Amino acid sequence: MTSEVGSHWFEPMADHMGSAYLRYSFTKGTVQEVDHIISMLNLKAGMRVLDVGCGPGRHAYELARRGITVHGIDISQTFVDLANDSAPPGATFERMDARALTFEAEFDAAICLCQGAFGLMTANGQDVDVLKGIRRALKDGGGLALSAFNAYFAVKYFEQASFNAGTGVSHEVTEIRNQEGAAQTVDLWTGCYTPRELRLMLSVCDFEPHSISSVDPGGYAEGPATTESSEFLVVAFATPVRRMGTR
Repeated sequence: MTSEVGSHWFEPMADHMGSAYLRYSFTKGTVQEVDHIISMLNLKAGMRVLDVGCGPGRHAYELARRGITVHGIDISQTFVDLANDSAPPGATFERMDARALTFEAEFDAAICLCQGAFGLMTANGQDVDVLKGIRRALKDGGGLALSAFNAYFAVKYFEQASFNAGTGVSHEVTEIRNQEGAAQTVDLWTGCYTPRELRLMLSVCDFEPHSISSVDPGGYAEGPATTESSEFLVVAFATPVRRMGTR
């Protein structure tokens, strides 16, 4: 793994998969996921949303089709190019490292879904860097919807992966395919989290958690955190940041 900002071990994987990424079953629940996020964050047409770790743009596309202006960022230039190729009006994309976001109070809300920018990008322990960058990008009161891999689920059910209890990182050797069906064997390191850990990180980064729910792709709903789901869906809101010279 590398900790160099601006590059990441995930990029060659994205280059190999290309548009075949959208064939994976976990990408098929986009409409349901967006329905739930719009409800939880009270998103309205005309609002501006940052999509952190946007991949080929599936969530951004769906939000833009509903009149929401979306800007997506991803470490993979391949994914950014795919997203830009067919982007609907209101959706824009650029290559940017989620660990080094440069936005300042520009967005009404942010999404960070599917373990890309938070999970794969942060397996080296840069979780707070990503959250602080998202917080800087949001206006006070702005909403965040973030998915995080469920550490309890990883320990209980992952038979094809090894879980490091000291780091909270799951390591899996798996196979990915490109558009032509050519296979490539790759290593995946994914950060896994408990609800308590997520709440502590959010607090440090000036977010107020609203809910942490057990979910699976395409099955987003508000409910309790359990050991039985692959992901947690975090909904939080940006609290005002104390500035120098204020009381």
